[in-house]
Formats: sequence, C-alpha cells, structure tokens
Amino acid sequence: MMTEAGKIQGTTWAFGSLEGYDHRWANYAVAALPERIGSDAYRAYMKGKAAAHPNVFVGRHTLLPEAPSAATLGDLHEHPEQSAFTYIRNQCQRCHLAVKGRQTRGDYRGMGCGACHVPYGNEGLYEGRDRTIPRDEPGHMLVHELQATRDARVTRPAGAKDPAIEWTGIPVETCTTCHNRGKRIGVSYQGLMEAAWDTPYTEGGGGQLPLHTKHYITLSKDVHYQKGMLCQDCHTSGDVHGDGGLTGANLGGVEIECADCHGTPERYPWELPLGWGDENGPGQASGPPRGVAREVPDRLARGRAFPPEDGYLLTARGNPMPEVVRAGSRVLVHTAGGADLWLDPLKAKAERGELSQAAEAAMVTTARHLETMECYACHATWAPQCYGCHVKVDYSEGKRSFDWVAAGRMHGTPAGRTVKGERAFDTYIPGQITERRSYLRWEDPPLGVNGEGRVSPLMPGCQVSVTVIGPGGREIVRNKIFRTLPHSEGAGAQGQLGSDMSPVFPHTTGKARACESCHASSKALGYGIGDDVGVPQPWNTPKVVDLATAGGRPIPRSARVQVEPIAGLDHDWSAVVTPDGRQLQTVGSHFHGSGPLPQRMRVLMDRRNVCGACHEVVPEGSLATSLLHHVAAAAGATPVSHDEHMSLVQHVVMTAATVEVGAVVLLLC
Repeated sequence: MMTEAGKIQGTTWAFGSLEGYDHRWANYAVAALPERIGSDAYRAYMKGKAAAHPNVFVGRHTLLPEAPSAATLGDLHEHPEQSAFTYIRNQCQRCHLAVKGRQTRGDYRGMGCGACHVPYGNEGLYEGRDRTIPRDEPGHMLVHELQATRDARVTRPAGAKDPAIEWTGIPVETCTTCHNRGKRIGVSYQGLMEAAWDTPYTEGGGGQLPLHTKHYITLSKDVHYQKGMLCQDCHTSGDVHGDGGLTGANLGGVEIECADCHGTPERYPWELPLGWGDENGPGQASGPPRGVAREVPDRLARGRAFPPEDGYLLTARGNPMPEVVRAGSRVLVHTAGGADLWLDPLKAKAERGELSQAAEAAMVTTARHLETMECYACHATWAPQCYGCHVKVDYSEGKRSFDWVAAGRMHGTPAGRTVKGERAFDTYIPGQITERRSYLRWEDPPLGVNGEGRVSPLMPGCQVSVTVIGPGGREIVRNKIFRTLPHSEGAGAQGQLGSDMSPVFPHTTGKARACESCHASSKALGYGIGDDVGVPQPWNTPKVVDLATAGGRPIPRSARVQVEPIAGLDHDWSAVVTPDGRQLQTVGSHFHGSGPLPQRMRVLMDRRNVCGACHEVVPEGSLATSLLHHVAAAAGATPVSHDEHMSLVQHVVMTAATVEVGAVVLLLC
C-alpha cells in the first residue's frame, strides 16, 4: 500500500514487460528488514517462500523511473512504452498511502496511518464535536477519533434528529476508499459492481451519485460481509502492516487461506500442515499438523486480547490469529465490530452428515478439487470483469497531469511534512490520461492457475491497448498491445500479447457456482465467452458498417470504419487459450507458475454438450430406448423436473454399473 511495487510491475508488464517478472521498482527506494516479524514457524516458512519466488519476495526496491519530461518527449517516437510512467504516476499510484489522493465523493481519506485509522465519510463532511470546523466543507474527517480494533470505541455524536452512533473496528468503506480499482475487491465485497450508466434515476430525474467517480449496480454481497465481518477480521496485522519484508504481489503478502478457519471435510484447521493452500506450485503441502497457539505475542495483543479457549488458530504461514480460537470441534471468531461468530468446520459438518449432496460430490467424492483448486474457484459467485482497457496518453497542446508519486515524496521533505493534502504541490508532468473499456461482465469468471499452482478465478488485469499522442498532436501509436519478453508466456521469439488475465480472489464468497458453469462452459475453460457458438469475434480487423452488397462489400465511397482494429488481437479479450493449447495472452505477471488451465486439466474438465450423449439415442434413437421411453410415457414416469431428471440419470448409471460388474463376476465364476 506504500511501495506499490506490484501495481507498477503489472502496468509496466502491459507496456512491454519493462521489468520482466521482477519487482524492482517502487514508489520509494527501500530495503527489507534483516528479519521478518512473526513467529519462529512463520519466519522459517517465509524463508522457503522467498527462496521459491525470489522475484516476488525481494530484498530491495529502487525508485520508479521518471515520466517523460518536456525535454524528453521527443524520445517517445522511438520508445512509446515510456508513456507507462506517465500513466502509473497519474493514475495507478493515486491510492498509495503517502498521499491523501483524489478528494472526491467516496475517496476522502487520510494518509499514512490515518488512511485506515481516521474515519472519513464518503461525503468528506465533519460531524464531530469541534465547532471550529465547517460542517459543509468537504475534505474533513468524520470525527476526531481513531478507529482500530474491538477495544477502540468511536462515536459519531448525536444530531438534532438522530441519536449518536458508536462503532468499533475499521468499516469496510474505509478500505474501499482505495480498493475500488484494479481488482475492485472492496466494492465487490459489498456487492457493488461498476456500471456503464447512472440509472436508476434519482428524485427529480437526476442520475445516480458518482461514488469513487463511478456508478454501480448491486449484486450478491460476500457472505462474510453479510455476517458483519470487517476486512480486518480475516486479514491479519501482517497482511496490512507488513512483516518487515518486501513483497511485490498481493498473493505473496497475504498469509491467510480459507482452510485456516474452515478446514476440509477430512481435517480440522489445526490438523492441516502449515502451507496448506499456500503452496509454491502444483501439489499439496505436507508435514505434521500445525496445531494451535496457546498465546499470542504482545504486538498482536495490544488491541483486544481474547481468551484462548482451546488455542488460537494459526494462519497457513504459522502466525496465531488473536481473534480466532478453537473451542472443541468448533471455531469462535471475535469480530472487530463486536460480534462473536460460531463456525462449524467442514469436518464437523461431515461427521454429522450435514454436508449437502453438492458439497459431498465436490469435496469428498471428487477430492481432487480440494487438492488442485482454491476454495473460491467455486465459491466466488461473481467477479468484476472489465474487458479491454483502452488507455490514451496525450502529450499535445501542453496537456499535463498530477504526479502522485512525486507528491508523496514531497510529503517526506521538511517543507512538505505538515502540508495538508497535495493541492499546494506543483508536481505536474506532461501528458493527460484517458481510460475507456470494451465491455463489462460479472457472471461465471473464467478459470486459470495462480502463483500457488491452484485453480483460481481470472479477471482482466491490465488488458491495455495503448494510444499515444505526441506533443505535436500526431499519434505515435494507436491501439497498440505491447508484447512480453521473447519466449515467455507460451509464446515464441516475438513474445506474448501483453494483455493480461489476472488470477484473483474476488471477495464475492457465497454459495458455490453450479458444476456446469465450469464443466460445460467455454468461458470457464479459458476459450472465451460464447466460444462454443462462435460469439467472440477477432478485434484485429476493421469493422465497416454501411450499405453493403450481399457479399459484404461497402457500397458508398463515404463508408467509414466503425470499429477500429487492434493489431495482434485475433481473438476476444476473454479468451486465454485455444483448445489445442495455444496461449493467447498472459495469465498473471507476478509468479512464473501462473497460466491457463493445463491441457490435461481442460480435457478432464470439459463436459460441454454432454447432454447429447444421452439424447442422441433418447427417445427414438434405438429400439431399446424407444421402447423404454414409450413404456415410461404410458406409465407417466417420464422425468419432467430437474430433480426427476437427476434421479433418472443416477439410476441409469447405477443400473449400468451393476449389470457390467455382475457380468464380470459371472464370467469369473
């Protein structure tokens, strides 16, 4: 949140893999501490993690390169990829914690520690007890109090018509002040999906109020959010404050896994080894049971310490969670917001026979799912998918934009330490940024493999198509997708298209998606939206729309291109791989092991059009099926509902298996 090396690497990846897989550049030049902060088990574990991914867990960051200046704009003709640094400094790094960022509705916040611990309302209006602060001037904190853990009570005083409100913990919307772009996990957790329009209309016929400069529709909220859990109830102190090391990607910095609380149908959380679900590549973690901790270190107990019951649960990396305890076969979560939530791990439910039929099929009968997949590959019910990021960097007519990285460094100078906000800083650089997209989706995220070697949902990462306008007003590049390093990401000497589909935990946990949404879906397999019916069209040819002959030849001489081509994009944005295994774009830029679903996995998974296997002969395809169908119809036993059809298919499978096994037994006898 301060160095933002991951965002920098992801963006420079889209502009020609300027760092490759490394994470060298950051907002600030900084070195990792000699020793990570954490338990002995955690420190030992992280040494192995760093050894497995030295490009992600680095010892030092160097300064982000400067953006093109007035003196170097001429170099853009030879190196248009350098426009990446204008884009990064003006757009991507606006949320880093050394600045207060864009002061607009939903984006008001403090900086440094205050970015999280000082409450700001979305309107940026003060509602505290200090009478010297204007009540109608945006840009102020909500109250002069600090929000933190369960023991820190914060009060918004009573007004003329409403009572006082008291809360504990850090509200989700505080986190969403920043986490509304990129992976969009903050708004997704709240059930908000970015929309193209500002409907439904408000009173008087106006449009929906912009929030984070966007408009939203409402979808299902994450089940944890519905239970009243705040971000900090899952994410540890190390997740948000760091552990003294330097991590270049979110996946590398998060130490929790779903199984840390939920376990598996075969093992309780405390029976799992360290590293379960946090592997460094394909294959399950192994080792002795992790157990529980009997105490928490002082640094974690400074907020609210809870009785250990039967022990504090451990994260996948070996640190105790001071708010999550074992109580017999159950788990008790003491939330920062003041609730005490009881959780039955999956093994407890399995032992009591409380798993649903679908859960049994997915996790017990087909145990391979748990061995190879993230839990959220099924349980992320939706993900924001913003396909095609069209970025224009315009250096013409003296256009300029604000450099947030330079502004953050200004705050580190003696003259800038006491300056409120960044409005007084003259940190403008040449170039103006415009962003557009091709289209939005949310349903049935495609699947790929993340840096831990597990199947994960994918969402568009930096799918950047770049247009650069030079200082004289002439385009330098138009709709260009840069390529990665030679012989990387499944490509040859020219490199792979630098548009990226990123493995992601969408923070939309809920009831698992249906089996057919993966096994019968071209999109889930990575072949693209509607590939099985030919819906995706290549983007690399111009689309002319006008009067045309039956053969498609435009008739008017004045006919113009309606949709401009994007060179090299011979597929849809949503496709990552072809059925024969040709990779079409990158899948994650941080970990070497991320990629599309492997060929064998796609073959095992693909059950598209499987209905035809039966209905090719049912009801009239053969004498036997025809006779059986007519008998069933006469008896009123033809399946009509979903459940009746499921029951029939199961009966057919069991009958066939019994007959075939019986035949073998008879032959052997």
